Amino acid sequence: EPLPCSALPRHGAGLPDLGARWVLLKTPGSDVGDTLEYNPNLLDDPQWPCGKHKRVLIFASYMTTVIEYVKPSDLKKDMNETFREKFPHVKLTLSKIRSLKREMRSLSEECSLEPVTVAMAYVYFEKLVLQGKLSKQNRKLCAGACVLLAAKISSDLRKSGVKQLIDKLEERFRFNRRDLIGFEFTVLVALELALYLPENQVLPHYRRLTQQF
Repeated sequence: EPLPCSALPRHGAGLPDLGARWVLLKTPGSDVGDTLEYNPNLLDDPQWPCGKHKRVLIFASYMTTVIEYVKPSDLKKDMNETFREKFPHVKLTLSKIRSLKREMRSLSEECSLEPVTVAMAYVYFEKLVLQGKLSKQNRKLCAGACVLLAAKISSDLRKSGVKQLIDKLEERFRFNRRDLIGFEFTVLVALELALYLPENQVLPHYRRLTQQF
């Protein structure tokens, strides 16, 4: 079910001490954070926009794919319909999910966060998406909390740096900082405290991001 926006705790009590530098990536095979079967390429799959407009031609010695021309608005509609059929429990459209990720990346660029931090935030965010935790009401709080948690885990942010990041998140996503700080713990619980990620979950996002930054 979507994470509730109401009745949020108004402080970060219960959060681990994230001030110190932690080991960023755990080795593949470790069981921390592996409770979900997560595919880091699923929501960025270039096949999504093609949908019914793609035709595969198979010949004797090779296979090729032909994609017919289609108006961007029709392509977007088809993509969202295909995504909804495959993931009926996800409350947001794929185009909205990708738009939120672009906002996360843009804000991170403004705050000079490293691509690996954004990659970690993407993993947190997509896990919540695929669990069906996002709704129209909480989507921006989820995105902001994922960026904030990733920055605390992977960066050398001091207290002043955390404050500046929260200021930017509040300005960009237009929510109240007290709600963000409370929702940070809600997201942490939804992720089952699994903030330390295996390399195979982070690396695909990192590679795509380093081509965009």
